[in-house]
Parts: sequence; C-alpha cells; structure tokens
Amino acid sequence: MKRKIIVFDLDDTLYKEVDFLKSAYQEIASWLEDTYELKGVYNYMLFCYEHGMNVFLSVNHEYRLSVPLEIYLSKYRLHFPTLYLSELVESFLARMCKEECALGLITDGRSITQSNKIKALGLGRYIAKENCIISESFGYSKPSLEPFLYFQHKYQEGDFYYIGDNVIRDFVAPNQLGWTTICLRDDGRNIHKQIPISHEMKPQYEISSFRELYKLVEMDL
Repeated sequence: MKRKIIVFDLDDTLYKEVDFLKSAYQEIASWLEDTYELKGVYNYMLFCYEHGMNVFLSVNHEYRLSVPLEIYLSKYRLHFPTLYLSELVESFLARMCKEECALGLITDGRSITQSNKIKALGLGRYIAKENCIISESFGYSKPSLEPFLYFQHKYQEGDFYYIGDNVIRDFVAPNQLGWTTICLRDDGRNIHKQIPISHEMKPQYEISSFRELYKLVEMDL
C-alpha cells in the first residue's frame, strides 16, 4: 500500500481566518485604547467589519485619530495571534500521524504572518517545518505547480491529497498533477467567499467538516 501524503491549505481550512482577524483587532484595539485613552474600540471594529466598512479608516474617523494605514497594517500582519485548532482538526492530524501519513502545508502569504499562525496553532506537533510551504519564502504561490511538485519530488511514490477552501487558487495545480482534491465548504464564516468556478478549478470532492474527511482519506488505510 502506498504511503499517503496529505497536504493542507491553512487559512479557512485548518482554522478560521476570521479568528486571526479578531485576534489582530483585539491587539490593535488594546493599543489604541491604552495610547489614546479610548473605550469600545474592538466592538466598533467588529461592527465595521461585519457591515463591509473600511475598518481602519472608520476607526480614525470615529475616534478623530490620524493613525497611518501602514501602522494598522503592520500591527495586523505582525502580531502573534491567539488561535486554536478545533477538536476535529486536531484529532484528524493526530490520527494521520499515528497512521504514519506524511503531512504538509501550502499557504500563500507573508512569511512572518503565516509562520506566526503556524506556531500559534501548534502545527509543529504534526507537520515538519520543512513541509510548511509559505509562498513568500518559497518563491511561488498558488496556483503554481511548484509547491505541489516539492512534495512529489520529496516523496516520489505515494497517494497525494490536497485539502483547501479557495476554489479559485487551491485545486488547479493538484488537479493537473493527479492528486485527490478536497474542498472544505464555507460554513458562512470564510473571509473569501466561494463562488461558481470553471471545471479545471473544481475539486474532486466537497466536504462540510473534517469528520467527512476521515471517510475519504481513511478508506484505504
């Protein structure tokens, strides 16, 4: 039986990206309240986000501030977040490690931002550092083939799986390479909403939770 190589997207797949957003807003709100003696900033930021407003410009306007956008973005991107894996995700990763599957991660974004997320989630317990591919440091982003070829070159023979959520970027390359592609459906909380897509972008399977992922991956274990 071939070894299973199971590779994941990060944001809105292994955890909800909105939790990173809320963590960043908490940090920014605390800084603003301490610096300018304000109150209620975090709740106001969430209100702006939920109503599709430009959050940072709205905060400046509401509280009569002149904080540069670059300051907000830096604090957003560089803060160390408070994040947790769900019990289902944690259980799945632990089970796959026990079954001696090789686990990997392909995520687009800034190296420090994505690395902080990986550390905060404790993914190092399940995924080796060299198997965590971050686009800024790796040099290629999805839908390029190169991040996926990294795993094929490393493991040579195996059954390759990719689990993601972004229907525009996640599945084009692994589909071309013959991987089993699985899309985790948006439960209404995703930051980037899933839209109708062309055939080449479609995953082979769609699931609503990691409970369903067990059935797809474990059928050959």
